[in-house]
Amino acid sequence: MAKNVEIDSQSINTIGAGTVIKGDIKSSGNFRIDGTLIGSIDCKGKIIVGNTGIVEGEIYCQNADFSGEIRANVKVSELMALKASSKLAGDIITNKLSIEPGAKFSGSCNMDSNLPGDPGTKTKDEANKAKEEAVK
Repeated sequence: MAKNVEIDSQSINTIGAGTVIKGDIKSSGNFRIDGTLIGSIDCKGKIIVGNTGIVEGEIYCQNADFSGEIRANVKVSELMALKASSKLAGDIITNKLSIEPGAKFSGSCNMDSNLPGDPGTKTKDEANKAKEEAVK
């Protein structure tokens, strides 16, 4: 018999320094990465990548605060902040972007105030392209 479990969306999940995880993560709470994640992370809250954190893959979240090394395509539905120690190689889709002096960024950035609330959903351009492909 399944139990009803109430999920605390304010919980903070952590990958500690020295820990390496290979795989995909989905979370309804916030997430802090000080270790290494090789894979995708889909988070309904905020993702923090600390100074020792490394992410290789895909990142989807509501808000992001990066201080570590990110080699990923990133989709943030609200605010993304690149701290001075951050190194990001990948494409960004976000509503708002903050970059501190010293941060390193290589890739493209698309800022769209009409991003859907769910970071895992497609942007208008992606949806229109999918419709055009379906018509062909």
